[in-house]
Amino acid sequence: MKWLTRVNGVERVLEVERKNNRTLAVRLGGDANDGKTLEVDAVETIPGSFSILIGGVAFEVRVQLEGSNILVRCGGADFHVELHDPRAWRGARGGALEAEGRQQVVAPMPGKVIRVLVAAGETVELGQGLVVVEAMKMQNEIRAPKSGVIERLSVREGQAVSSGEPLAVIV
Repeated sequence: MKWLTRVNGVERVLEVERKNNRTLAVRLGGDANDGKTLEVDAVETIPGSFSILIGGVAFEVRVQLEGSNILVRCGGADFHVELHDPRAWRGARGGALEAEGRQQVVAPMPGKVIRVLVAAGETVELGQGLVVVEAMKMQNEIRAPKSGVIERLSVREGQAVSSGEPLAVIV
């Protein structure tokens, strides 16, 4: 998955590919690691707190939602992170940004599905709530990245989900 990020005001492109349950391949453009892929081993130790191993060096990282942004605390420093999905940059309709084509909606973070707001075959509008995921004692409504029809719903209420796990497909 690829995002345009702004970390403490500096824009970078972040690419993340899940290798297995714990390992991610991460490429962060715009810094000393530009073009290099790092293997990152990440484990959530308690909700909102992660143990991360990069190149043999361990980091304790705390993650907290701040509205639509993320506050990341690591090594005594705070990083204010904005994430923007490039798929949402295409196809503006009626002033709103809307993704195009078949879209897989994934869990942005690990958590528990506490509400499913739509059903397979249902027509949805851009920005309509699809699923509510509870993470770090906060309820996060996952919204439709485009208008369309729910082709498949992959979760049910009460189900635990991992970051990046498919929730629904919209066509």
